[in-house]
Amino acid sequence: MKHLGSKIIKGIVIFASCLTFGVLLFLIAYILINGVPNLTPELFSLKYTTENVSMLPSIINTIMMTCCSLIVAVPLGIFTAIYLVEYAKKGNKIVGLIRVTAETLSGIPSIVYGLFGMLFFVTYLEWGYSIIAGAATLAIMVLPLIMRTTEEALLAVPDSYREASFGVGAGKLRTVFKVVLPSAMPGILSGVILAIGRIVGETAALIYTAGTVADISKSLLSSGRTLAIHMYVLSSEGLYTNQAYATAVVLLVFVLIINFLSSAIAKKFASK
Repeated sequence: MKHLGSKIIKGIVIFASCLTFGVLLFLIAYILINGVPNLTPELFSLKYTTENVSMLPSIINTIMMTCCSLIVAVPLGIFTAIYLVEYAKKGNKIVGLIRVTAETLSGIPSIVYGLFGMLFFVTYLEWGYSIIAGAATLAIMVLPLIMRTTEEALLAVPDSYREASFGVGAGKLRTVFKVVLPSAMPGILSGVILAIGRIVGETAALIYTAGTVADISKSLLSSGRTLAIHMYVLSSEGLYTNQAYATAVVLLVFVLIINFLSSAIAKKFASK
């Protein structure tokens, strides 16, 4: 017979799970119900005007922003985590300082990153409001997330894998890249997925760095709004509320597609 306390805890866990799932379903249903009827071909015009308030330029800018941010943040985060786990000596004070700093940076509000990006990238480096200024700011923002998730994924790899690799004569570098990294890839991709989600949904940092120009950015030094900023601008103006709901649907689908593709890639690595 189960203890009464165990039954109570089990009930609380089930209630919390159902409540979380219910809230998630409500949000998704609310967005779809209000947004799907307002999806029109004009919203996907190549050129933005005040008549069609097209989101296609913002979709293209979002893809550019995401790719540029990940190109900088992913290699830096992964290589830093490899050094901390595989090469740094245990008990190293610098390693502890890096970890504390990364955890601290993860809790800083995004608007603080935006103000830093505006002062440093936009003003000091004279990049102006541009895709590259926004991407650099977002790369700094998601770097601690990628680094910490990669570190945890590497620590989860059993030491027996490393010992077996060393036993057959493989060196440290080969062991890391041929044995440890492939084993940790599902966890690393989970961190990248979270980083993509934060990049795609970010607004505060990009308003101060990338700007709100609604056209397709002609280069990395041109200003451009992402999909999240596009939705924010439409809703704040109060004139295009229906189009803002439609943009929310596209943003939701965009994130779901990214998560699905990343999960499929992670499963392939896990099966290997």
